[in-house]
Amino acid sequence: MREKKIIGTKELISIPDLDLYDLDVKIDTGADSNALHCDDIFVDEDDIVHFKLLDEVHAAYNGKKMAVPLYAMKKVRSSNGELQHRPSIRVDIEFFGKTYKTVISLTNRSDMKYPMLIGKKFLANKFLVDVSKEYLTKTI
Repeated sequence: MREKKIIGTKELISIPDLDLYDLDVKIDTGADSNALHCDDIFVDEDDIVHFKLLDEVHAAYNGKKMAVPLYAMKKVRSSNGELQHRPSIRVDIEFFGKTYKTVISLTNRSDMKYPMLIGKKFLANKFLVDVSKEYLTKTI
C-alpha cells in the first residue's frame, strides 16, 4: 500500500500548461473538484475555451489571455449552493515534486481569497490534509 503524502490547508502548485508557477491554492476537502479563478470565459464553436487569468498575487499573470481545448462542461454546485455549468480543462499540475494530470473547472473566484481550489477528487488516495499545517510544499 502506497503511503499518502501529508499536506496543509494552503499549498503551492504549478500549472506549466498555463505558464503558472507557485500558485497559492486552498485545499478544500468539502469541494468535489478543482477550480481556477479566471474571467471572460467562453467556449467557441471549435470547443476551445478562451479565458483571462486573474491572480492578484501573481501580477505578471493578471489578465493573461489563454485558449485551451475544452475537456467537458461540468455541473458544479458553487460555495453559495448555486448550480453552475462550467467549462473544464485537463492539464498537468506539479505538486510536491510530482506531475499529475487533472481536470480544473474555470470560474470567477474574485470574491475568494485564493485563486485556485483543490478538491477531494484530486486528493483521494494520494494525500492526507493536516488542518493545522500550511505550505508544506515549501519544505520539499
